[in-house]
Amino acid sequence: MGKILGGKAPEGLLFSRKDIIRMILPAIAEQALAMLVGMADSLMLAGVGERAVSAVSLVDQINILMINLFAALATGGAVIAGQCLGAKDDKRACHITDQLALVQILLGVGISAVLFFFREPLLRVIFGSIEQKIMDYAVIYMGITAVSLPFIALYNAAAAIYRTMGNTRTPMLISILMNGVNICGNALLIYGCGMEVEGAAIPTLVSRAVAAVVAVALLRNQGLQLHFSRRPALKPDGGAVRKILGIGIPNGVENSMFQFGKLVVASLIATFGTASITANAVANAVGIFQVLPGVAICVIAVPIVSRCYGAGRPDQVKYYTKVLLAMTYLFNTLLNIGFSLLIPAILKLYELSAETGEIAIYILLFSAVIDSVLWPPSFMLPNSFRATGDVKYPMVISVASMWVFRVGLSWLLGKGMNMGIKAVWYGMSVDWLFRGVMYYARYFGRNWRRRIGDVGN
Repeated sequence: MGKILGGKAPEGLLFSRKDIIRMILPAIAEQALAMLVGMADSLMLAGVGERAVSAVSLVDQINILMINLFAALATGGAVIAGQCLGAKDDKRACHITDQLALVQILLGVGISAVLFFFREPLLRVIFGSIEQKIMDYAVIYMGITAVSLPFIALYNAAAAIYRTMGNTRTPMLISILMNGVNICGNALLIYGCGMEVEGAAIPTLVSRAVAAVVAVALLRNQGLQLHFSRRPALKPDGGAVRKILGIGIPNGVENSMFQFGKLVVASLIATFGTASITANAVANAVGIFQVLPGVAICVIAVPIVSRCYGAGRPDQVKYYTKVLLAMTYLFNTLLNIGFSLLIPAILKLYELSAETGEIAIYILLFSAVIDSVLWPPSFMLPNSFRATGDVKYPMVISVASMWVFRVGLSWLLGKGMNMGIKAVWYGMSVDWLFRGVMYYARYFGRNWRRRIGDVGN
């Protein structure tokens, strides 16, 4: 790996090149499969009509907000557990695992209840200007998928713990199962039974429930380095929960504000008409695969860097951060070169109108450029910071950049200058550029180096 950077690797590396590749490949597959759950719903509903696809896309933005909150808290638990493993305190790491599951269940049930009972007024506040038929579909889809949130919260906790042990294969296999259930269910209910959005929502619920049950059952194996106790933790441990939340809350605030900002932008997109809504929905569903390798690398950065930090190896914290960032640039660029050539063929699957297809092609080509150049430092570097407990800086930068650039410029250019849907993507590119500059400044600055114990360099 030293050759990647043109420098010499530190001695006694905690993770070999083989270890990293063994973690990355299943992580890529898992992320792809996880993304396919949402994409399958949109794609298989294409035959129902663009209004159904638009409704699912709008509701999924709310669901993604919640899922990212669960993922953020799971990251908090994974960071603390990883640091304990690095310090060779396996017993404490297992205790953190139990507490993480408890926190996720309680949060998942609470959020699920709120979204289920208040879904219609919430949707009208956020997307009040959309067509009534889209709203009707959205209310149905949100009501069913809201029930799945406790399951996806628990699955996120279990998957984060597997990755902390360096095991990305098990979450991948569970994702295969989850996608199989979802796609088969969609085919049965949409094509076989003639259902509309219900035919996509019910299999999503069932698939997430199955994934959570399997993940938790496997983690009850007492022979694993990290595992759930035989007797589930029913009482929160204040000290452990505070440590989890100390990482998870700033991360959750960052992710939640990020997704909430996207909802504000989505309310703007809703005023651009059905063609723009659908093109943006398809671009979001397909475009997420343009950063797939980067997302997988960000996922494994947390267990790798947290264990190096817990082991008291600042040289390896810096080294693996540089290696993983270089890999993100390389893989994202190569993928997007190939992906750009396939965009017309991919969009044919959605049966889009000529106007919608033209908008979607422009968005995806623009996205291919910024995903290769601006995405890596904007998302990889802050994950290394979080793994060392440095969560406030990325939270402040992310929230400020999101609201000033992505939200502010989207409304200024989209409404004020009548640039339409393109304005949203221009605002996003400026957002990522600003983040990257600020995160590079943090990485090379003294504050983060003092945090990781690299005082002399």
